[in-house]
Parts: sequence; C-alpha cells; structure tokens
Amino acid sequence: MVHILSQETSILNQYIGEIRDAGIQRDCLRFRRNLERAGEYFAIEISKTLSYHDAEVTTQLGTAVVPMLDEFPVLATILRAGLPFHQGFLNIFDRSENAFVSTYRKTHKDGTFTMNVQYSSIPDLEGKPVILCDPMVATGSSMLFTYKELLAHGKPKSVHFATIVASMEGLNYLKRNLPKKGVEIWVGAVDEELTAQSFIVPGLGDAGDLAYGRKI
Repeated sequence: MVHILSQETSILNQYIGEIRDAGIQRDCLRFRRNLERAGEYFAIEISKTLSYHDAEVTTQLGTAVVPMLDEFPVLATILRAGLPFHQGFLNIFDRSENAFVSTYRKTHKDGTFTMNVQYSSIPDLEGKPVILCDPMVATGSSMLFTYKELLAHGKPKSVHFATIVASMEGLNYLKRNLPKKGVEIWVGAVDEELTAQSFIVPGLGDAGDLAYGRKI
C-alpha cells in the first residue's frame, strides 16, 4: 500500500514547500527543523495504523481507559541525510529502539554501481514493527539495500517506508521489489522526472549537504 500524504491538504504541504524552497534552504537550521517537523507529521499518520490495547490510567480523581500502543516501532534511518527526519519520528515515538545504517553507492568505470554498507547499528528486529525513513528516494536502490541489511537482524512484523520526496521511478522500483504483504510506503510528494545522474526534478537538492554542509 502506498500513501501519498500531499494529496490531502495539510500543514505537511507547508513543510514540504519550505524544504524545497532554495531561499529558505540557505538557513540550514530551518531546513533541518522542517525535515524534523515532517518526520513528526509522518509519525502521527503511521501511528494510526499500529496496534493498540486498552489500558487503565489512574488520575488524581479516578481511572480512565486509554488506548495505548502494543509496542513502539523500531526507527531506522540512512546516514547522514536521514538524521533530522528520523529525529521527528523519535520525538513522537519517544520510547523506540533505533537503527542506523550508513549506505553508500560505489560507481564503476562502466557506469554501473553497487551498494555498500560502511557502518550499521541495528537492534533485534524479530517480530517488531519497523519504520525506515529517508528524506528522498531517487532510484530506490539505497532504501531497498538498507531494508535488506535490516532483515539480517530479524524478520520484522511490519515495515513502513517513509520519504518526503520520491521520484516516480524510485517509487515504482520499491513497489516492484518489496514484499506485497507487511509493507507500506509513505510519501510526502512524488516528482515525475529523474535525470541520468539520479537527481529528482524538481526535487529539493542534496538533503545531506543542505542539512550538514557539503562533503568532499
């Protein structure tokens, strides 16, 4: 199932607009905060699909029955661009375990590329709900490769993929290659064009560079 959140009018559209805006992007603090706010919005939307149980809560005057999460999802992200987006999820799911994967692409002389993991820190995922977030999905290769890396640490009960901006090509790639059951994709906005250099157009630029400065 694919959820495209910008198809409904909400404050998320404001956040995405500012994330894309080249003028506002010059303020890296504002850029990171908008990624974080988007993560908070995504987290609340995803929370509506999770499992709950009724629990009695004692107040100063009596008891109240409140739906409570059966378990908090494990929050996973791809370093480094995913960190502010991930923080938004963590602000909402404040008791969650966390997973971090540094995935990079190595391009060969013939123009092909392979995906590699430089670093990972992943808890046991067996039977747990997982949210894997990254602010952009261009080709979809990094997201799929990271998902497979997570599976080496247990089979999750469910996986939610979350991204702020995806190319149509990258979204279709994920739909073709991910399992049909136990997986949901959450997208802020979908852009039609993906260049030969794997840049999303109009996209927003390099999220990692905009958040933390250009890398060498």
